[in-house]
Amino acid sequence: MPLSDAFDDSDRHARSAPSSASATPPAPADGGEAASDPSSSAASAAGHVPEHPVVVITGASSGIGHAIALAFARRGACLVLASRSADTLAPVALACRKAGGHAIGVPTDVTDAAAVQSLADKALRHFGRIDVWVNGVGVGAIGRFDEVPVEAHRRVVESNLLGHLHGAHAVLPHFRERGAGRLVNLISVGGWVPAPYAAAYTASKFGLRGLSESLRAEVSDLPHVHICDVAPTFVDSPGLSHGANYTGRRIRPPLPMVDPHRVADAVVALSRALRPRAVTWMGMGALPGRVAHAVAPGTVARWMRCLSDWGLARARPEAESEGNLFSPSLGTAVEGGHRKRRAGTLGLVAALGVAGLAYGWWAGRRRP
Repeated sequence: MPLSDAFDDSDRHARSAPSSASATPPAPADGGEAASDPSSSAASAAGHVPEHPVVVITGASSGIGHAIALAFARRGACLVLASRSADTLAPVALACRKAGGHAIGVPTDVTDAAAVQSLADKALRHFGRIDVWVNGVGVGAIGRFDEVPVEAHRRVVESNLLGHLHGAHAVLPHFRERGAGRLVNLISVGGWVPAPYAAAYTASKFGLRGLSESLRAEVSDLPHVHICDVAPTFVDSPGLSHGANYTGRRIRPPLPMVDPHRVADAVVALSRALRPRAVTWMGMGALPGRVAHAVAPGTVARWMRCLSDWGLARARPEAESEGNLFSPSLGTAVEGGHRKRRAGTLGLVAALGVAGLAYGWWAGRRRP
């Protein structure tokens, strides 16, 4: 289905959504151009995001992106939801409308810069403005670096780094023109602490962290334009089961894991804060992991390698898979179900993690 057709179909659903006092979008004018909203202009001038913001979310069809969409919908937001598949966007948009928001779906591959620009243009045509842009796409390929196909490495970097760059490039001119806006990048702790057997993922997250810091410097003369990063540890989303796996083993993420709805609430809070944080850390090991790696990077890297090898050695065999790298997954679930299935291992993994971080800190202090 052509992109424009899918968008127009979503438009019709959005226009037929029942209006209410709790969710009033800036409705499109007759010519397809959205009418201006005086209250939103006043809010922007004061540095506040409007009560019913217009929010663009990429990676919205499952996991954290889906949770973010629902969290904004419950506050009556006007949502432009993007992912590669129209089939998975449709039920998410419907759920958001039932939750009290106004939602349209725009099938978009974020590795295509022109498609991302078209996403921004259609959001502006439909709602007249963009208040918040959430770069929520995240994919991965797990395996020994030289055993993962180079095409898989490239796809991870294109999705996680260039996809976010394309989003920023599409929306920042609008933020500059209005003098206000929030760009939220989902980075993860992987942007500070490298993960063995996930080289492309780590490279993309380190690069994304640099992109955010550079953009923050560029817009520092615009007091109401904010670049915000959210950096959780492992999140209980379908991401790992959807990702590429070249290890030949079943991947089980370590506990404790972060509830994706908590991440979504943090993103909504950033959109409402008068002075939002540049970086929001989430998860028990997020900040300690960053500090330990900064103090003793070699020791922490070796410890993480040992933990990864230990986990893979205990894992059951599983066929290799390219996951959702080159074609979209069909699921729309928010949670991955790992916390419920593996609650009994929480104490052991948490103890190992804390012990490793403590040892890394101690070893770093002993270096000459």
